[in-house]
Amino acid sequence: MARNRVIYQSEGLYVSKDASLTGAIDHEQIDRVQSANYSFTINRQDINQFGSLARIDSLVLDPPTVNLDFSYYLTDGFAERSLGFFVQTTGAGMNRGGIGTANVEGNFASGHLVSNSGVNFYIITSPDGVDLNQTGVTLDANDSTMGIGNCYISDYSVELAVGSLPTVNVTVEGANMNSTMSAASGAIVSPAVNQANGNQFTTSGVQLPPPSRDGGITGALGGAAITALRPDDVSVNLANLDGQSLVDIDGSDGAHIQSVSISLPLSRTPLDRLGSRFAFAREIDFPVVATLNVSAIVSNARAANLADLLNSDVKEASIMIKNGIPTGAGGTQNDAIQYKMKGLKIDSQSFSSSIGSNKTVDITFSTQIGGLNDTANGVFMSGINGSVGVFD
Repeated sequence: MARNRVIYQSEGLYVSKDASLTGAIDHEQIDRVQSANYSFTINRQDINQFGSLARIDSLVLDPPTVNLDFSYYLTDGFAERSLGFFVQTTGAGMNRGGIGTANVEGNFASGHLVSNSGVNFYIITSPDGVDLNQTGVTLDANDSTMGIGNCYISDYSVELAVGSLPTVNVTVEGANMNSTMSAASGAIVSPAVNQANGNQFTTSGVQLPPPSRDGGITGALGGAAITALRPDDVSVNLANLDGQSLVDIDGSDGAHIQSVSISLPLSRTPLDRLGSRFAFAREIDFPVVATLNVSAIVSNARAANLADLLNSDVKEASIMIKNGIPTGAGGTQNDAIQYKMKGLKIDSQSFSSSIGSNKTVDITFSTQIGGLNDTANGVFMSGINGSVGVFD
């Protein structure tokens, strides 16, 4: 059926566990998506010669550049688990509702530090005027598909700010892109390529699970799924970093935090070789430096000396977000998400003051990502989600 346009109601975003897999169980839908942009660029070299004004050919010497970036509202850690990040689903202050067993603490980026063939992303589009997330309705021949193959996450960031819902932004680099006119079971052609020889995988058609409004997002103790987290449920613990600032930044007398952001860049270098059109691997560029940016309204000063900060020890910070749903007689809330950053050191601190505005301070801390077994440096995440079946 012909469409006049495509809007957000008709689209959904899926991710695979591995680029070579095709089963429905090997794919998950990313929920609460707010935007998705994708593109490809082909780099060519023109072939010219004496005696001919126009080029006689234009050859492709480099693999195509395929990009995808998307954003979604932060919920309970299900999306992060689907994207291959390590999310501790139980631990201090976290409650999984009794599902499964406890996970030990692990590096948030550990799943992206090992060599693999990447993952595939699929953007599904339903017919004009039809909500894609219809309960109990499977994908069929009326739904079209755009696939991006052999994808690697090159940047993950989360933004927490007054007046805004906590939002995650993800940037992805891929190797190939394709489109199919049917999303029926087994009809979707995998966009992945064999990075060893550059040939497209000849596996059977891809199957995707039925779309739904909440997918794997859960609620505390089996309650309603989290729609989104709110800024008033965010608590930032910078007590351990208070000694690394020239102003008081923690506690009731500390600076009034307006926004916090965590950035985890995972830039990769494609490794090429003669005889292959595609890069045979995309390896992370080390060291990986994660940053914590804090913006606050200045209130009280504290006795401090920049010269002393130069020799300060590494520190730790944590950000906790409750699920906003009171439970029990006391109306307490369960923790939904917790980020921890370990091995932090201050990089910069800047003050801004002008007529008519509050004096503000912007502080940047950084840490480096450690190895798979390093629990003293890097970014760590806990989430309330305990869905069975999501890739771990």
